[in-house]
Amino acid sequence: MAALQQGTQQMPQIEDIVKQQREFISQYNKLVESCFNDCVNDYTSRSLLKSETTCSTNCVEKSLKKTQRISERFLEHQMMGSQDPNAAVQALTK
Repeated sequence: MAALQQGTQQMPQIEDIVKQQREFISQYNKLVESCFNDCVNDYTSRSLLKSETTCSTNCVEKSLKKTQRISERFLEHQMMGSQDPNAAVQALTK
């Protein structure tokens, strides 16, 4: 009986993990598609040109930095809001 209860408690955790993995894969695929479409223009050879490689590297780096910065700002706002809601409103209006 205890094993059955433990199994039912783990189901939401497993579902959350699967959901997170799907979200990660979706974001990864969007990034790859976006950078590929922006950077790869020559389909006459099997390998990427140096300029395409550089472009795709820069594209991925920019996207990761952007995502990191957005996450940091979101966390800052979350922390400000949980500490003092009035301070959060004042900081946003500056």
